[in-house]
Amino acid sequence: MVNDRVLVDCGADWLGKLKTLHPHAIVLTHAHPDHAGGLKRGAPCRVYATAQTWNGLRRYPISDREMIVPRWPLKIGDIEFEAFAVEHSLSAPAVGYRITADGVAVFYVPDLVSIHECHEALSGIQLYVGDGASIVRPILRHRAGVFIGHASVRDQLDWCRDEGVSQVIVTHCGSQIVKADARTVAARVRKLGQERGIEVLIAHDGMKRTVRSTEHA
Repeated sequence: MVNDRVLVDCGADWLGKLKTLHPHAIVLTHAHPDHAGGLKRGAPCRVYATAQTWNGLRRYPISDREMIVPRWPLKIGDIEFEAFAVEHSLSAPAVGYRITADGVAVFYVPDLVSIHECHEALSGIQLYVGDGASIVRPILRHRAGVFIGHASVRDQLDWCRDEGVSQVIVTHCGSQIVKADARTVAARVRKLGQERGIEVLIAHDGMKRTVRSTEHA
């Protein structure tokens, strides 16, 4: 991507500090405050979201709004975003994004129970960045005939193994990770990955990761 900086999600902890990031565009996964609350006073750039997310943010003073339609690829600069519906919340329906640039594909989904079109979302990606709310036991509630909440890291690793994804980053971590001894939890997650042939890392502030196409590895 050239001369463009795209921010995916902007939680409430960025309220009043967003301009320090100088984003050229913001893409939202859903309307929960920890993903969109940083835009409560508006945004300094164009913001992209699904119709369901915009409905949840209808009172936010965001002037430059763009609509994202699941499964319709959208280019922002040199990066292509394709939204996939995921199960997570009834009040704030969420999507994950297949993000492609320079022949490399990443799937980013910080909150989910399941991906509606899992094979299409994960097939051929180099890196999965997923929900870190729970390590081995999903956090589920049953509402209106569906499960909402969070898949476990173990479940997501199983999806990645089945689709041949070899690299995973765990983000948006819950108390099982953030309140535990860092070395112990890292070893536990790493072992889950090794059992499935996957390299797993836990995200941290300032983390950078270079991802290359397997065709040029």
